[in-house]
Amino acid sequence: MAARREHFVEDVQAMRRRVEQSLPAKQAGRELKLGPGGLRDIEFAVQLLQLVHGRTDETLRSPATLPALAALAVGGYVGRADAEELGAAYRFLRRTEHLLQLSRLSRTHTLPEDPAVLRRLGRAMRFNDGPNEPWFQSSVTGIRSDPAVDFDEEWRRHARQVRRLHEKLFYRPLLDAVARLPSEAARLTPAEARARLEALGYVDPAGALRHIDALTSGVSRRAAIQRTLLPVLLGWFADAAEPDAGLLAFRQVSEELGSSPWYLRLLRDETKAAERMARVLASSRYAAGLLLRAPEAVAIFGNDAELTARSLTGLRAEMMAATQRYEDDAEAAVTAVRSVRRRELLRTAAADVLGSAGPSARLAVTGEALTSVTRASLEAALAVALRKISDELRRPLPTRFAVIAMGRFGGHECGYGSDADVLFVHDPLPGRPEREASDAAHAVAAEVRRLLMLPVPDPALIVDADLRPEGRQGPLVRTLASYRAYYRRWSAPWEAQALLRAEPAAGDEDLGARFTRMIAEFRYPLDGISPAAVREIRRIKARMEAERIPRGADRALHVKLGPGGLSDVEWTVQLLQLQHAHVLPALRTTRTGEAMAAAVQAGLLASDDAAELTAAWELAGRIRNAIVLVRGRPGDALPARHGELAAVARLLGYPPGDAAQALEQDYRRAARRARTVMEPLFYG
Repeated sequence: MAARREHFVEDVQAMRRRVEQSLPAKQAGRELKLGPGGLRDIEFAVQLLQLVHGRTDETLRSPATLPALAALAVGGYVGRADAEELGAAYRFLRRTEHLLQLSRLSRTHTLPEDPAVLRRLGRAMRFNDGPNEPWFQSSVTGIRSDPAVDFDEEWRRHARQVRRLHEKLFYRPLLDAVARLPSEAARLTPAEARARLEALGYVDPAGALRHIDALTSGVSRRAAIQRTLLPVLLGWFADAAEPDAGLLAFRQVSEELGSSPWYLRLLRDETKAAERMARVLASSRYAAGLLLRAPEAVAIFGNDAELTARSLTGLRAEMMAATQRYEDDAEAAVTAVRSVRRRELLRTAAADVLGSAGPSARLAVTGEALTSVTRASLEAALAVALRKISDELRRPLPTRFAVIAMGRFGGHECGYGSDADVLFVHDPLPGRPEREASDAAHAVAAEVRRLLMLPVPDPALIVDADLRPEGRQGPLVRTLASYRAYYRRWSAPWEAQALLRAEPAAGDEDLGARFTRMIAEFRYPLDGISPAAVREIRRIKARMEAERIPRGADRALHVKLGPGGLSDVEWTVQLLQLQHAHVLPALRTTRTGEAMAAAVQAGLLASDDAAELTAAWELAGRIRNAIVLVRGRPGDALPARHGELAAVARLLGYPPGDAAQALEQDYRRAARRARTVMEPLFYG
């Protein structure tokens, strides 16, 4: 039939545009029938919906506009409020047309500009044929107004409403998608749907059919809307890497929100939101898991702005406000903070899956967003911990306290699987015993870690302080003076290297700044690090390569520790910083990309070599993030299972088919080139 013809929907839409363009400009604005917001807008929208959906729903097969519109509303194809507005506008425009033609005794559809004619129309339209309300009220209640002005206002209001709803319904991409589906997919009959699902690539067609049946069975409005949506959603799920997982997650979200009117409206009326949700659910177990913890967050898919990462300032303000609602309950306060964090992780993951930032900027945008979320969470948790410990002591804390970001956290390069690597530092207040201050500081640090690891539905934030002096065997918190003494007397070269990424993250700002100034002599040593320190760093790096990659794993595919992986690039750049940052201020940055650019600018690194290192580093970082998004858990090597590798490749933008093989080849090539650059620079 006509609705199944190729490009049918586009052809009908184009025809409506041609009709509008054919009207003289002066006439178009006063056309009751063919102009924007006129009768044809309503009729074309209704008839197109009938053509597309009427092939499987016989209740829509009505030749009259108003009964067809009512049937579309009953079937869930048009919102009830939208149908009422269109119906009211259609009756108003038709009555106006009839009165105008009777007064002129001619087939005219153009409103005249003559005030006398408009006044007659206005008087006539103030009264209804039946006992109901008039077609419109006077613009000023209780005051005799000009009927021509009242009529003109009412006509323009209806025209604006019609045009808005016409564009919403007539140009909705869902129509085109449904029109292109074979009838067997649109009907979703069990026997025929199985073959359709197998052809689309569903691994478990029987399970998929159970989900479909659960979503579409019954005579409820919700089931009717799902029957309209699912044929299209099944195709969108199939376009992603894991359609079965996407359909299951969609069912779970729908069961949680199915009775919510806004959710049904979002799916039916905001096609872009439905498509985005389908793509995310079928691409990322990580994002799906976050969404299932709070399904109402699905609303972010309907608005482009909602997929933009929040600023650190905004996150900090929201999380701090959340803690204020639970001043007497530390656990409830940080649970609220973690709820905000979970929402922001979902926002970041969804934007990543959908490619909102573009391939070249995605890693940096994601890293900055996740770093901001981590920092704001730590600041809020620290505020709660400080308040709790002070309350327990029944006096103000006897020491200043700060949290120093380390590792990827300090480098603004957090991934989805990153812990928050930190150092805890305190400085006793004048006149307070050091033991008392140390005990209080230790209690604060322990409480921060405990609160962010509480067993609640939202993801935990692991606060890792293992980079502190003496590692796990050393005290969790040290004074500023203790850090200085340790680094001057005992620190190993790798500890100076770790300090290259140290940056204040939370707590007392002055203390954080003093810590940063104190460590400058160790991370940017005068005259650079000694040859013995260089040899020690090289020895540790070689040992890591030999011992920390799991036995039996393909070293070339380990994106963190393998040849040409993340550590190769980062240790090379950090060695340049240790050797030259004392005379090159541009190298004094915690960020790998900025340090590499500064090395090129200073002539320490050839631009072509930097390009090879950057390409491998960025690809490795994106792969690590994609592994978490696909699996829902961290991983440092390209997946051995073909299905998982293909899912990672698809998420990174590789086309279906040989996506897995193409990604593996690209990574091997990039890593090999990076290793070729790294070896003479790092090992000499």
